[in-house]
Amino acid sequence: MRSTKFFAIWAFSLAIGILGCSTDKKVEAPKQERVEKNLVPPKAELKGPNFAVELSDLKVGMIIDTASKEITETPNLRGRIKITNISKDVLDIQGVTLEYMDAAGKPLAFSTGEKIGKVYPFWKAVKPGETTEGSLDVTIPRMAVKEKALGSIEINLVYVPSPLKRETLALAGKVE
Repeated sequence: MRSTKFFAIWAFSLAIGILGCSTDKKVEAPKQERVEKNLVPPKAELKGPNFAVELSDLKVGMIIDTASKEITETPNLRGRIKITNISKDVLDIQGVTLEYMDAAGKPLAFSTGEKIGKVYPFWKAVKPGETTEGSLDVTIPRMAVKEKALGSIEINLVYVPSPLKRETLALAGKVE
């Protein structure tokens, strides 16, 4: 009888232990999420005196706190950039800078603590009529995204006209 009680208590304890313990682990929802929004228009073609620039697949990526819906990190502007030299000279591109303007044409400033990466280094000598392409990844002020204050983006190409110029001269002659 004792062994029956002992066995019954042991089996009951084992059943409670097995059934009472849950193997379900609660998974917390992520506190932050990455959100991408398209820039409107997602493609732009611009022409200056020396260059034609095409920007495409423009998207703004940002990290948002899921609880407060606030942007937690400096947003990024990503896309493709295509630069064509339309001048008659070799132009040595040093970099591309972007300035963000509001609807009135005033620059949108980065807030304190935001990472500033408005320069995209390019460093390429481009011959007349030649095209060069690359990906664009720069920061954009939080204010431009959060308050929807972005009116335009000013693109500045920093370049050096090639100091190397060539001249061809023809000498008439014959071997006798």
